[in-house]
Amino acid sequence: MGLKTPLYDTHVREGAKIVDFGGWDMPLHYGSQIDEHHAVRTDAGLFDVSHMAVLDLGGARVREYLRFLLANDVAKLKTPGKGLYSCLLRDDGGVIDDLIVYFMTESWFRMVVNAGTRAKDLAWLVAKAADFGVSIQERRDLAMLAVQGPNARAKTASLLPAPQRDAVLALGPFVAAEFGTWFVARTGYTGEDGFEIAFPAPAAAAVWTALRAAGVRPAGLGARDTLRLEAGLSLYGNDLDEKHDPLSSGVAWTVAFEPAERQFIGRGALERARAAPRFELVGLLLEDRGVLRSHQAVMTALGAGEITSGTFSPTLSRSIALARVPAGTQGAVQVEIRGKLLAARVVKPPFVRHGKPLISM
Repeated sequence: MGLKTPLYDTHVREGAKIVDFGGWDMPLHYGSQIDEHHAVRTDAGLFDVSHMAVLDLGGARVREYLRFLLANDVAKLKTPGKGLYSCLLRDDGGVIDDLIVYFMTESWFRMVVNAGTRAKDLAWLVAKAADFGVSIQERRDLAMLAVQGPNARAKTASLLPAPQRDAVLALGPFVAAEFGTWFVARTGYTGEDGFEIAFPAPAAAAVWTALRAAGVRPAGLGARDTLRLEAGLSLYGNDLDEKHDPLSSGVAWTVAFEPAERQFIGRGALERARAAPRFELVGLLLEDRGVLRSHQAVMTALGAGEITSGTFSPTLSRSIALARVPAGTQGAVQVEIRGKLLAARVVKPPFVRHGKPLISM
């Protein structure tokens, strides 16, 4: 038996297919993964993401600590509640994890990290914290839900009293705020608008039930994966890992090389990689019949690559993938599927955003 979120019994009652995910018993789907995917693209979907770790970082030097620890620069965060996506790096530039950090006050930042990397993230964070006098508290007392889709914000806000309803709807992208016991962030992992909400774990079932009554459909890990891949979002353990730096993993935009005087862990390795790029992460659209999957070989004019994430896109009705290929790869490539070389085309992610295809078919 794996770890369970506060909503495990609720998922079972909803008829979810439960699978192991990084040591957690999580819902894969509640009947039809495709229907759940389309619900998020067209209306609103509800995900249990309580397996992710919420960390509160405190101390007078916490901003200085995070400027050293993260590849992106928290000096950009000037307004309370503003969030930043970044990678946590090793000295050699390998990605320990990707995460979101929120600036709440000068002595309090909140960080959300992946479930499967929780233990190693905490160990790394704690080991570096002592020099800065930073405290780290894991908020195991909180549950977290993601409500995603074009109608997600309105349906979530309908659960709040009028003054809070207006305030939560006024949140800008990548901004969070507290509303009573709720910590609401306008973030997500689907390519749609919506919120991620953290609140006391004992309230999880009641909040889930209220959102269901508001017309939000439950969705599992299966739809979450097809949605994030259509949105061109990297998944830790597939597209991001300790063997590769962010520059070759589709998240080069999260590395803040300026100001040049800021020293952060992994900076030297990334500067060398930037000067002589070897690989990059690109999107692939399969031209032949088949399904693109992780670890399939990609043959290009510049050498071999590999698919890091692949799936059949419900929105496009085509197979899509992210692939790590030699830097500069363009145009037509071939993918080896079951001993056959099938035609594919390099495209620029995202494939879909806000329900609309972004690539030519």
